[in-house]
Amino acid sequence: MKTPKRLVPLVEEGLIDEVISQLMSGKEATVYVVRSGDSTRCAKVYKDAKQRSFRQAASYREGRKVKNSREARALEKGSRYGREVQEQLWQNAEVDALFRLANAGVRVPQPYICTDGVLLMELVTDEDGNVAPRLNDVEMSEARAVELHALLLNQVVRMLCAGVIHGDLSEYNILLAADGPVIIDLPQAVDAAGNLEAPAMLERDVDNLATYFGRFAPHLLSASYGKEIWALFEGGELNVDVQLTGRVELDTTPVDLEAVLQELEDTRLDEEARVRHEQSLRDGA
Repeated sequence: MKTPKRLVPLVEEGLIDEVISQLMSGKEATVYVVRSGDSTRCAKVYKDAKQRSFRQAASYREGRKVKNSREARALEKGSRYGREVQEQLWQNAEVDALFRLANAGVRVPQPYICTDGVLLMELVTDEDGNVAPRLNDVEMSEARAVELHALLLNQVVRMLCAGVIHGDLSEYNILLAADGPVIIDLPQAVDAAGNLEAPAMLERDVDNLATYFGRFAPHLLSASYGKEIWALFEGGELNVDVQLTGRVELDTTPVDLEAVLQELEDTRLDEEARVRHEQSLRDGA
């Protein structure tokens, strides 16, 4: 096929020898199957922000770091340069997450290089060597659903142990490869320690898995794996070999309402005393 304009620089630099076909076009990027030497890979070409239907919600951007104060100011003002910085952060988030997760033993496509808004990475294939199907295109038995659900929960745990939450995990961004499920599409990945909405995002990712696999294994719908995983993470007890139960011990200790009210009253009195003290200092000046 004719080489897309965005891929021409990679061909000229020898990173790509041939563009074989377009694999898919989604809300954030268009993906092509390419040949690099003797290897068949895929090239993910990120769409311009104006072309994307997936907006970079503030909840995903929280905790992402910029290089310097100039970039921070540009982001805050929303200037043209600020938008360019934000776009670079968006693309770098996926590249950083892929390298970080691959090194942590999470099954994600192996990244090779990202340049000029193009991410060159592994082409995930099935046992016949064909492009691996998305999970939502696969029919399965109850036993297979339970098996895959457990494998993916372990991947979610491994991700969290590496400090990463997918943020948009569902059957639409999981491929079923020859060696099992592969998690893809990570530009909205968030830092678990730097995002206030991390617990809710993790729970939503896990609930999405339960909803999908619950079609084949209904008992998965009643579990609380998301809450359990986060509770273990917060308590410093999460590890890649943890045995999940799907249950969370609820704190049933009665609230001491009188003590809470007294603490609020003490805080109010302390604040009033502080204000009076500051006023007396100003009056005496």
